[in-house]
Amino acid sequence: MLIDRPVGKVIAEAQNGFFCLLPKHIDFVAPLVPGLLSYESDQGEETLAVDTGVLVKCGDEVLVSVRDAVRGKDVSELQKTVQRVFLNLDEAEKKSRAALARLEAAFVTEFVGMQEETGVTGH
Repeated sequence: MLIDRPVGKVIAEAQNGFFCLLPKHIDFVAPLVPGLLSYESDQGEETLAVDTGVLVKCGDEVLVSVRDAVRGKDVSELQKTVQRVFLNLDEAEKKSRAALARLEAAFVTEFVGMQEETGVTGH
């Protein structure tokens, strides 16, 4: 757990852009994309670089669960962290998923071929 404190405002980024939550906002769920998450507390405004995750606002609580987060004072450095670390990680993950999909497709093709050769079907 990185942060557990009362806050007055949260700004985060979902697939369709940035959004802001204030204390009387309706309950809300949003998938987060790699980007910046800002919040205001009694200690002032703070910003984090966050990886993909989910934000849930329920009643008086805002819960955020992300793969990774980095604290920092310099917003431009945090933005660079998002670009360098989290977005590159997503590209690597996309490549891994594509490779896995190719392996799965090859397995299914081979399995179907074996069924045709032996006359065994799934019915």
